[in-house]
Amino acid sequence: MTQEPGKLASKLGLSFKNPALVKRALTHRSAEADNNERLEFLGDAVLGFVIAECLYEKFATADEGVLSRLRATLVNQTALANIARKLNLGDFLILGSGELKSGGYRRDSILSDALEALIGALLVDQGMEVCRRWILNLFAEQIDSLSVTDWRKDPKTRLQESMQARGLELPVYILKSVVGQPHDQSFFVECRVSLTSETCEGVGSSRKKAEQQAAEKMLAKLIQEFGFKP
Repeated sequence: MTQEPGKLASKLGLSFKNPALVKRALTHRSAEADNNERLEFLGDAVLGFVIAECLYEKFATADEGVLSRLRATLVNQTALANIARKLNLGDFLILGSGELKSGGYRRDSILSDALEALIGALLVDQGMEVCRRWILNLFAEQIDSLSVTDWRKDPKTRLQESMQARGLELPVYILKSVVGQPHDQSFFVECRVSLTSETCEGVGSSRKKAEQQAAEKMLAKLIQEFGFKP
């Protein structure tokens, strides 16, 4: 399953001064101690910044709430994993035997972490400007498809309207659990839609907030997997 890490850089049009960084970016913690966790931490931070900066410039009149929702649509585990799949990152992952046997190369969390680690590796190797250009190229199609108008609505409203517009059943929200003391509770809510058997979970200090987060995650999934344009 695992192909030579150096081939990935060539395939992506990247030329690393330190090829060892590519190998580390693709190495899961199940495989060895010299893994991608630190690079993933760095890549996560720079990815969030580059996308935030791009949205700030593209949508000059959007407020902080709208910009945050737009960024969440682009930068989330499902979206990153889908990009990683398009790049065939799973073919290059270095996994421990347990993860390899259980299909870790297909798992969203592992794929998204590897993509962020690769971004972190590029930053370390070639600096911010090269990293920024590559990120914006990766996300160009998704960024171009964004429209700020509908994002002024809250996630539950947008998800409901999206389903209604397609003649589909309305989303269902299920309260899974409530933890903590009465004055400091966390609500866990699951969102289900008829288009997919997968669910999205939200957590918040109130049921309403948890439902909004779950709806936002579900919207991101539908945008990535079914081309929704809410």
